[in-house]
Amino acid sequence: MTTQIHQQDLIHQGRVFKVLQETITLPNGKRMKLDMIRHPGAAAMVPLTRNHSVIMLQQYRYAAGGTIWEIPAGTLDPGESPLVCAQRELIEETGYQASSWQPLGEITPVPGYSDERIHIFLAEDLAPASQNLDVDEVLEVHEVAFPAALEMIYTGVIQDAKSICGLLMANVWLQRRG
Repeated sequence: MTTQIHQQDLIHQGRVFKVLQETITLPNGKRMKLDMIRHPGAAAMVPLTRNHSVIMLQQYRYAAGGTIWEIPAGTLDPGESPLVCAQRELIEETGYQASSWQPLGEITPVPGYSDERIHIFLAEDLAPASQNLDVDEVLEVHEVAFPAALEMIYTGVIQDAKSICGLLMANVWLQRRG
């Protein structure tokens, strides 16, 4: 069974996403209205240095009420592949570029009301590049030992979902690689 969309009403068109009210019929036959955030998708990466540290951001997030710890990430531009987005965002936000990229997986952060998908990568073989922050990016770049970054998850210092997923996915991939 599939979901049937009967009507889509645009509530808000933002810079990054749209808010729609959609009238649908669910696979169980029930008809209802849902508020949906339609998002173009994003890419995030775990940038790992040769000495096994991760490049992390302490970024100001108005919606979160202050500064939070994150892995670098950004929104896909129209027609842009997740890998190209990740490569662009790594340089823009951190001032590093990577020559080795490993896809780790994809997450759906808030499936109850958004179609956003975040593609997560491991970025290795880092080299300096020119940081080029967007006007709304207020952040500090930090090098954190990978085990310490994992500990920051367990102690609640890192609360950002994409960062938690990305670091844990990278940890599993690195353990399997040996």
